[in-house]
This record gives sequence, C-alpha cells and structure tokens, in this order.
Amino acid sequence: MHQIQLRVSPEVAASDAKLRRAAARFLKIAPEGISSLQVRRHTIDARQKNIIINLTLDVYEVGEQASIDTFEDLVYPDVSSAPSAIVVGAGPCGLFAALQLIQQGVRPIVIERGVDVMTRRKHLASLHKTGVLDPESNYSYGEGGAGAFSDGKLYTRSKKRGSVERILRIFCKFGADPKILVDAHPHIGTDKLPVIIKRMREQILASGGEVHFSCRMEGLLLDKG
Repeated sequence: MHQIQLRVSPEVAASDAKLRRAAARFLKIAPEGISSLQVRRHTIDARQKNIIINLTLDVYEVGEQASIDTFEDLVYPDVSSAPSAIVVGAGPCGLFAALQLIQQGVRPIVIERGVDVMTRRKHLASLHKTGVLDPESNYSYGEGGAGAFSDGKLYTRSKKRGSVERILRIFCKFGADPKILVDAHPHIGTDKLPVIIKRMREQILASGGEVHFSCRMEGLLLDKG
C-alpha cells in the first residue's frame, strides 16, 4: 500500500477512473496495477479562480487487500442486569455518555425534559407555522439537544478534546456518511441527523438502558451523604 498526496481538479476528484490514472502517474505505475483507492483526507482549496481538491490517498496495488472500516469494534453489550447510572439530558453529551456507559458495563437511565427527536420535529414545524412556542419542545429542549436541527456540522478536529475520530466513527455506525471521516469540514446534514439520533436511542434501549422523555430533573435527593 502507498499513501500519497495529490492536488487535482474537482473533475478528477469526482471520477474514480481519472483519479486512478492520476495516482498511477504519481507512482509511475500502470493504472491497471492499482486495485483500489481509499481517500484518507479531503480538503478544498478555493482561494484561487481554479478550485483545487487536496487528497490524501491510500493506493493498493493488485494483490494487496484494502482495509475497510465496518465499525464492528463498536460493540454495545447487554447491560440490562448491570448497575445503573442516571444521565440527565438526551443532547449530544447525554447520548454519547449513555453509549459509553454501556461499553463500560453500566446501564444508563436517560431522562430528558423534552420529547423524542421525531415528535420534536413536528413541534418545530408547528412553531414555524403558528408562531406558538412549546416551552418543553423547541430548538433548545428535546432529544438531540440544541444542535439537532442546525444542519449537523462537526467543527472540531482538535485532539485536545479526546478522540474526535472515535466520535465520527460512532456517527458512521449509526448511519452517517463515512465521508465525514475524511472531510476537513465534516457535515452530517439536518435531514440525516434526526434518524441517527433515533438509532442511538434505539441502541441504548436494545442494550437494556432506559430513556424517559417529558421528564425534567428539578433537584437531587441525597441519602446518607
């Protein structure tokens, strides 16, 4: 396998055959000697009149086996009989915390003051149509959190905030386009994000966790400490 970097036009980047020929010229081999290409990094340079696509590619020659990420290592076991922990809120932090608890062998109990993401979508449509705000189901409250309907842009690549790649792979496991793993500015999309959020919740339930909507936390009751 060879990892190479190419600067090509959008036309070449969009064509597997043209991209294969460009990679072959770079490596000084015949295009027929390449079995497959995998994009590892994709950025757009639009600073000049002629737009350039910067690509980092894994190039596999004939006889080499390409590695395909199927996300099978992201396993969520049955924790229905495990000790439980309460997760307050079903926004991004709450959903990912619940999934992480499952992987650590803990049964999450998620409580969310708003409604599920699909019902929430209907309430937002009603808000736009009538101008009447539901104080418990709106752009701020409900499954998916405040960003659920803000088009699903994923801004950070900072390694100081933990494993960004792992978070992106979790999104892919639940239905996001694997292109977000390589794009410099990954974007899930408003149309897809609610479905992905719903699948995350279904996984929490399938693993033995609980998710309670229209359930607002108002305080803590401390017993012996």
